[in-house]
Amino acid sequence: MESGREIILKPLGLKGYQEVWDLQKTLFNNLLQAKLDGKKNESNYLITCEHNHVLTLGKSGKESNIQVPEFPGVEYVKIDRGGDVTYHGPGQLVVYPILDLEQFGMSLREYIYTLEQSVIETLIAYGIKSGRIKEFTGVWINHKTDKPKKIAAIGVKSSRHITMHGLAFNMKSDLKYFDLIIPCGIVGKEVTSMEKELGTQVDFEEVSKKFIFNFLKLINV
Repeated sequence: MESGREIILKPLGLKGYQEVWDLQKTLFNNLLQAKLDGKKNESNYLITCEHNHVLTLGKSGKESNIQVPEFPGVEYVKIDRGGDVTYHGPGQLVVYPILDLEQFGMSLREYIYTLEQSVIETLIAYGIKSGRIKEFTGVWINHKTDKPKKIAAIGVKSSRHITMHGLAFNMKSDLKYFDLIIPCGIVGKEVTSMEKELGTQVDFEEVSKKFIFNFLKLINV
């Protein structure tokens, strides 16, 4: 581990959205304040969790992309990340890195690329080919065809190179919940999961560990 590159892992399990968002804001604000105060080598964090069923709408999102405004058992939260509307729920790995990108020598664009690449390399281990689409963030199956399917979504916030929010990776997700929305505001694009692509169950903890390993490797921790 290089000086100034400590990352504390915080695996939270299944949690409500607001509880984890509050934790993100606390860690983000502490890291930001330490940076403004000129303190060095403050800890960075990698929060991983699953959420109870929730729709989140980014600050530039359109409520018209929510096709079913009220649905039993599904929370709705307006938040401060970029991007449009997305769904979180059980069986989906949600990753919230609270990082000072300057400590890692990364731009925001490079950081988003790294999040995507972490998913791509994790999927390779299970024989699933994936990649990027130039016009959109996230990771896609069949990305070189006219019928791509999104398997991971990204929405981040950054201030003075410190990040919050992050990535949602569909492993065992119940995909019917995506029918409540136009995911990420992108019309006509399907959403998929690892289990749907493989046609068999996957081990959530095993895949999560592979993702974390790949992410930490790619940011040189």
